[in-house]
This record gives sequence, structure tokens and C-alpha cells, in this order.
Amino acid sequence: MLTLTKIFHFEMAHAIHGYPGSCKNIHGHSYELHVTVTAGKESRHYIPAPGFILDFKELKQIVTSAIIQTFDHRLLLSRSYLLGNPAIKSQENLVTWEAEPTAENLLVYMKETLFEKLSEKVKLVKLKLYETKDSYAEWTNDDSFIR
Repeated sequence: MLTLTKIFHFEMAHAIHGYPGSCKNIHGHSYELHVTVTAGKESRHYIPAPGFILDFKELKQIVTSAIIQTFDHRLLLSRSYLLGNPAIKSQENLVTWEAEPTAENLLVYMKETLFEKLSEKVKLVKLKLYETKDSYAEWTNDDSFIR
């Protein structure tokens, strides 16, 4: 399968409510997101003009507007966390979620968001989100789920 991957970077802080370790406290990460797409069915022929599955510039615009601008330089906390820490609600850069803001839940959000934003001709294949340089969560689309 022929795929295309674009890499994005953003800075975000979060805390995990109910976690017994240090991640229960507000802390930040320099995230790296890999977004991989395909045109769908494999072909033995060249891609017709202009020769792209999707222009890198277009993928950058979609992901930046739908995901990066939502999270970059933001504080992402769950409603549960805020119930125990109400003073934080006044933070200007606060984004509130029902779910805990783990790398796994971020990928669920990103997957659903990109399904809505990508054209029918482009299929989301994989998302890989590095929370640190050596730790990442990954979502991979299986063949039955590609849309």
C-alpha cells in the first residue's frame, strides 16, 4: 500500500486525574504527531496528474486547523480533574474534556476529527503520537475499518 505521512509538533500541558504517580500533577510535553494516509486501493499504475495521494500542503492545513490549533500551548484537563481543582478553571488556555487527556485518548479524538475532515478519496491509515522522544501511542486502521 502506498502511504503518505506528515509530521507535526505541538506543546501541551495536561494532568491525569486519579493517577497515583507524578502525572497526576499538571505537566507538559513536546508532542510529535505522525499522520499517515492512503488513497485506498493499490494500483500498479502511476497516480494521475497532479500525482499526489494528497498534497502535503493540504494535509498540513487540515491537521493544523483541526488538531494542532486546538492543542498547541493549551492546558488539557478532564472535568473530573477540574472538580477537584476548581481554581484552575480560570486559566485562559484551558481545554476541558470528559475523558482523561492521555496519549491514547488524544489519538481517539484525533482519529475521529480527521475522519470528519479528510475527503472521501483519502483514507486515514495510522496516527502515531509521541509524548516523549521514546514513548508513543499508535492507532492503526485495519482493512475493515478504513473509510
